[in-house]
Amino acid sequence: MEMNLVSEGLKFMALGMVTVFLFLILMVIVLKIQSSIIAKFFTKPLVQVPNSSTQNTQDDTALVAVISAAITQFKNQNKGR
Repeated sequence: MEMNLVSEGLKFMALGMVTVFLFLILMVIVLKIQSSIIAKFFTKPLVQVPNSSTQNTQDDTALVAVISAAITQFKNQNKGR
């Protein structure tokens, strides 16, 4: 009696796992088809971004000095903690 219940339990477990696995495979296939349909009909044209040849050549030494001073002051204030 006990062995029969165990074997039936294993059969139901296998059936459930196969069902879930098949559903997941079906879902992946449907999502791939949906993705290809959306990509085919709803593509946005690519916008050309002009290359900016002007770089920010501003000298940032003052900014670096201010940030360094702030870090040093923070470290000095929190030394004892």
